Amino acid sequence: MFNFSRLCLGLLARCFRSRRKLLLENLALRQQLAVLKRRQDRPTLLPFDKLFWMLACRFWSEWKKSLLVVTPETVVRWHRAGFRLYWSLISKARKRVGRKELSTDVRKLIFRIVAENPTWGAPRIHGELLLLGFDVSERAISRWMKRAPRDPQPAQRWRAFLANHREAIVAMDFFTVPTITFGVLYCFFVISHDRRRILHFNLTKHPTSAWIIQQLREAFPFGAAPRFLIHDRDAKYGTEVPAPLRSLKINAVRTSFESPWQNGVAERWVGSCRRELLDHVIALNERHLKRLLAEYVSYHHEDRTHLGLGKGTPGCRTRCVTSGRVLSYDRLGGLHHRYDRAA
Repeated sequence: MFNFSRLCLGLLARCFRSRRKLLLENLALRQQLAVLKRRQDRPTLLPFDKLFWMLACRFWSEWKKSLLVVTPETVVRWHRAGFRLYWSLISKARKRVGRKELSTDVRKLIFRIVAENPTWGAPRIHGELLLLGFDVSERAISRWMKRAPRDPQPAQRWRAFLANHREAIVAMDFFTVPTITFGVLYCFFVISHDRRRILHFNLTKHPTSAWIIQQLREAFPFGAAPRFLIHDRDAKYGTEVPAPLRSLKINAVRTSFESPWQNGVAERWVGSCRRELLDHVIALNERHLKRLLAEYVSYHHEDRTHLGLGKGTPGCRTRCVTSGRVLSYDRLGGLHHRYDRAA
């Protein structure tokens, strides 16, 4: 009874509606009926059906009242997707105006130049790119310079400083060696950056500031002090060591916290000494270890080649010019060898 009354009221209301609205409603209902008549388990809306309801949403204000197959929110989502598709096609079809966008290779090149030359500005980089044949504006370079990663290689400037001043730089450091009786010996050394020569080394069980000062005086006698001395922030240096360094007219350069790479020459020598000597022997006492280190320093200066020196030796070992048979000489008790040609 209720459904019959509802149907009668709906019919009565439609009698007073305009012919245009009735035709639109009839068309919408017929379209949905065609969808439901398709031989499928679940009605599927085709692109034409979605386009129909998108147009109905655009030109018919009462489209929601006749929609039964899907919800109005779905139709709105279709309309927004069509809007995005339409404008993406329009933007691709239109001709781009203004300067061309910088390619990825040019942007990477700008970032590389900024990283390798931190003091260069946009005009300098622009001139360099023009000479390389890149058509790019200075303003674009300024804009991309702001997006360049900051200090991607923090060691680059420090490495340049060390390379430009290697004749006037030495470094000092400590490393420890356990003995056969489970004691600890502290090895102190001073190394030159120029030819990787060990200027001085010594051992002690109890390093103090006074002992370190005495080692520095022995390392730089008679005014042979360098201009710069690199060392870490070890507490053994204390507050007494800087004063004698100033009296020797040495500029002490302390590395940053937890930055052993800033004293790389010294750290590499410690690593070489451990791999080539200390990992293969057991120190009996201070006298025994000092003899071993003295032999290793001699081998390091006269026989061992270094990549940092163009595969030469700190002592400038001469190249053989004879064509005799190759002779082998033991070094460090047979751990290493030196090879020469017979005269």
